[in-house]
Amino acid sequence: QVFSHHCPFLMGPIECLTDVVTPDTDIQVTLSIFELASAAGIPCEVDPALVNVLAASKTDGSSPEEDYKVACLLLVFVAVSLPLLASDPASVYNTELDG
Repeated sequence: QVFSHHCPFLMGPIECLTDVVTPDTDIQVTLSIFELASAAGIPCEVDPALVNVLAASKTDGSSPEEDYKVACLLLVFVAVSLPLLASDPASVYNTELDG
């Protein structure tokens, strides 16, 4: 809020970019926009830091210790997201998809 109040000329274009992102948008463009938005403090649908960690672990011949760290990071992500999704009235559990 402080950043929006003091620099509306900077936050306005970033907020407009996040509004333009759709599921049809190229994934690299989407990740770049979300990385910019999260650096500015705007909440995003996708966490770019998590995506970067997962992408790096997929391409590297990572060690078991790194795999363990990534698994722990994913568990934290699920633990943080699950209560938010459970309290969202738009969230439903589909038994056909098991999710």
